Amino acid sequence: MTDQPTPRRPGGRTARVRTDVHRAVEELARAHPLSELTLAQVADRSGVHLGTLYRRWKTLDGLLLDVVNERLSAPMPDTGSLREDLERYARRAADDLAGPVGTMLVQTLVAIRREDDGGGLDKLPPALARRFDDLEAVLDRAAARGEDVPSVQEVFEVVLAPLYAAVLFGIGPSGPAAAGPLVERLTRLVGTA
Repeated sequence: MTDQPTPRRPGGRTARVRTDVHRAVEELARAHPLSELTLAQVADRSGVHLGTLYRRWKTLDGLLLDVVNERLSAPMPDTGSLREDLERYARRAADDLAGPVGTMLVQTLVAIRREDDGGGLDKLPPALARRFDDLEAVLDRAAARGEDVPSVQEVFEVVLAPLYAAVLFGIGPSGPAAAGPLVERLTRLVGTA
């Protein structure tokens, strides 16, 4: 026996468990209504012990929030053009909202917001708050290039809100193909991009 510490593998078992559990949540969300999802089902589908799920995520809501945060965590592009950046941002948002997993994302965000006593960006899940920070950075870069830029609120009302309404109510433009027309509408309404 040696006194040498065992080297840790990058990612290792913890990363594999998280990946397996997230995949199981997404598969279950495609097959069943979110309201029927349980940690026991996730444990069964992922092959991860139920005790591990409770230890790591504590509740189903905690697990769903982790899946949402992971899905929203990729950085936004910088193409050098406000219009193109906004279209990519909107396509990414629409892609995140697509299908049953997008419905799970929205339902999780709505459930979290109902539990909060107030509003504001500081009450959003960290990954969604980062998305608003990313949007602010897109607008700041464009302003630094001398482009006229809309406000974050204008982008939300004209581009993002219709995408969320499509998921929540089944009305309006949806999917990544809606990004271009929504950004075009923003351009016409606020005279930017």
